[in-house]
Amino acid sequence: MSPTTSRRGLLFGTAAVSATAFLAGCTSNEPRDEKPAANDQPSADDKPGKHVTIGFAGPQADHGWLNAINDNAKNRAEKYSDVTLEITEGSNDTAAQIGQIETLINKKVDVLVVLPADGKALTQVGLKAMRAGIPVVNLDRIFNSPQAYRCWIGGDNYGMGLNAGTYIGEQLKDTKGAKVVELAGLDNLELTRQRTQGFDDALRNYPGIKKVARQAAEFTVESGQAKMAQLLQAQPRFDALWNHDDDQGVGALRAIEQAGRDDFLMVGGAGALSAFQAIKQDDGVLKATVLYPPTMAASAIDLARALGRSKGVGGLAEFEIPASLTLYSAVVDKDNVDRYMPTGFR
Repeated sequence: MSPTTSRRGLLFGTAAVSATAFLAGCTSNEPRDEKPAANDQPSADDKPGKHVTIGFAGPQADHGWLNAINDNAKNRAEKYSDVTLEITEGSNDTAAQIGQIETLINKKVDVLVVLPADGKALTQVGLKAMRAGIPVVNLDRIFNSPQAYRCWIGGDNYGMGLNAGTYIGEQLKDTKGAKVVELAGLDNLELTRQRTQGFDDALRNYPGIKKVARQAAEFTVESGQAKMAQLLQAQPRFDALWNHDDDQGVGALRAIEQAGRDDFLMVGGAGALSAFQAIKQDDGVLKATVLYPPTMAASAIDLARALGRSKGVGGLAEFEIPASLTLYSAVVDKDNVDRYMPTGFR
């Protein structure tokens, strides 16, 4: 039964029940046993059903997190016997990615999942797909227009900074004159600005803690090492470091080791396997990392499959999948690292 039919049946059914209940109410006080109509609404599950072809287009996997995005999408699709995944060769060139998406549109895939190299630049091709009747699941980097996608799913950059700052604040709240430094990502990206804003807002809840320095790196091992070396040289004493990205954190940790520093705690970002392993080993400065989970790509495949089968999401009462879904940025430390270890990316 379609959602429209369900609603029509619910309308007339409710009217009939209401009339009957009114008449019964005049002669009886017996309680009524009624089930909400949403209880019968089908939701996507693991059982095979209507076949769905999903087109997947993402940027070049030149970063551990992006490679994990591709792996999560592929592995999730393989889980379903009723899903075929048409995946493009990743590209950071917007013109090339637009061409790849247009090829998927011409193939008439049932649903598109797109992580754009540049959300603004790819908005028009998202609109083209939607106008062609192909629903789009926009993954993480958002298009400029909500008309260019049916559903957006992604991480919470502000929440990532907020949770990193709160974790550090709780660790240092009893340290007199506590100082923190920040190793950010690319400053020309909105996500970097959001992460810093969340971090700063969290620290405002701890008036005894002061952020004394910030350096912007480039999400690479090399830039992390170089910028961390500059921070260490400029700041002879501080109590905590927040590093936005675990890949550049590999370089940051090298600089810290070379400087012979172990007098502060470090919090990372994203959820790399190397960070989880260091946290579990607990013999260095890295004590926690804040997730920006690449498992969002697996969830995007789930949402695309539900769209292709005209079903909602299990556990929710609504007939349709949500319009947007923001993932939580959990803090992983030695107390819960074993739980998250299988999700760590290389």
